[in-house]
Amino acid sequence: MPKIIFEADTHAELVAQVRRWLASLDADDEGQITLDTAIVQGADLTKDALRVVASVAPAPIAQSDVVRALADMGYKATDLTRDRLRDGLASVEALTGGSVVRRVGEKGRDAMFEMNAAIAKQVLRTLSG
Repeated sequence: MPKIIFEADTHAELVAQVRRWLASLDADDEGQITLDTAIVQGADLTKDALRVVASVAPAPIAQSDVVRALADMGYKATDLTRDRLRDGLASVEALTGGSVVRRVGEKGRDAMFEMNAAIAKQVLRTLSG
C-alpha cells in the first residue's frame, strides 16, 4: 500500500509541506498550474514567510503590539491582493472567453524558452573560453 510521509520540526513546517504536496496535484501533465492556483500559492507563500519571520524574532519583539499589527496588516494586504488578482483574472477571462489568458500563458512559455536558450548559449561561451 502506498504511503505519504512528511517530516517536520514544527506544525507550521508540516502544514507547508502538505500544502506544497496538495498544490502539486493541481499541476497538469506538463507540470503547469493555472494562474489562479499560482496566485493562491503565492499568497500562501507570502503569509508563510510572515509567520517564519515572526517566529524567529526574539520573544519581546515578536510579542509586541507593533509586530503583531504589522503581521496582521501583511496578512490582510496579501489576502486583499490575492482576491483582487483573482477577480481581475476572472473578469479578463470572462470578457475574452479565456483567449487573452491563454495567449499570455503561451507567450510566457515562449519567452522562458528563449531566455533559457540565451542563458545556455552564454554558459557555453563562458565555458569554452
